[in-house]
Amino acid sequence: MSDILTLPRPDDWHLHLRDGAMLEAVLPETTRHFARAIIMPNLVPPVVTGAQAAAYRDRILAAMPEGADFTPLMTLYLTEETDPADVAAAAESGLVTAVKLYPAGATTNSASGVRDFDKVRGVLEKMAEIGLPLCVHGEVTDSDIDIFDREAVFIDRVLDPVRWATPGLKVIMEHVTTRDAVDYVRGVDSGLGATITAHHLVINRNHILVGGIRPHYYCLPVAKRELHRVALVEAATSGDSRFFLGTDSAPHVVAAKETGCGCAGCFTAPNAVAVVAEVFDEAGALDKIEGFLCRNGADFYGLPVNDGTITLTRAEPQSWPANVASGDGTVTIFDPARPIHWSVTADT
Repeated sequence: MSDILTLPRPDDWHLHLRDGAMLEAVLPETTRHFARAIIMPNLVPPVVTGAQAAAYRDRILAAMPEGADFTPLMTLYLTEETDPADVAAAAESGLVTAVKLYPAGATTNSASGVRDFDKVRGVLEKMAEIGLPLCVHGEVTDSDIDIFDREAVFIDRVLDPVRWATPGLKVIMEHVTTRDAVDYVRGVDSGLGATITAHHLVINRNHILVGGIRPHYYCLPVAKRELHRVALVEAATSGDSRFFLGTDSAPHVVAAKETGCGCAGCFTAPNAVAVVAEVFDEAGALDKIEGFLCRNGADFYGLPVNDGTITLTRAEPQSWPANVASGDGTVTIFDPARPIHWSVTADT
């Protein structure tokens, strides 16, 4: 097994960059390794129109580190007032690559999300017509549903009916966390993919709760039982082209994480690729890592594989700074809770 791997530059198919000072602080952590990323639209206020997406893209490009080669792939936040014509125009111009569905209240800044799916039927039908993918945060938010069951219930109550009602709609189940979701994706012939995060490949719910509450492992969807983590690893390392990396890297300042009601999110941009390499190495599946990191997502979105390369090198266990400083405060970098023997270098 080789100690050095050269791969095409990977993509991140689910990324939070925030805005303002936080954007400026965390963007370089992504551009160091990734060539493209699907940018989440859950700002305050959310990015709901083509004009807002264009303005946000301009702010991202203005914050780019000197010499960086990175393309932000913009998305629109689906609301019950979203205009199908605006979505179609933004897609036709090349401005947006997908639309994001947040069930109202499901995660950070999701209060403007969808409650009545009949009210977005026209948007979904237009998206199916023009081939624009729908990225889905797959959890129900009903108060009577246990938080560890929300993904499985969403599949039955929401996702499957939406897909049946909208033939031809391309859907990405983002940050899947359960064996139920893996099995559902595998049971569909076409038009459905799923992203898996680096952190859900290495942590389970014990990391959050055993020995004290560890808020920097708290994310949504929340990490599940070990049997679900094992199912995610098996799916990611299987070579199945329906699964690809979406880091869901989600920066929050320490004060917002270490508090009485902490924010959900793991900031993994600095080490996500190295963590994935460790997981694939442990699974004896390094021959499959190029698909998961570099090819499967691009194929699903109908985009070319990136030019340029990165080099992964196996050596002594790696370390990262504990945090990244921003003008808004300090952001803690994800601790994978295991030795990571792979380093990542972007080739010039």
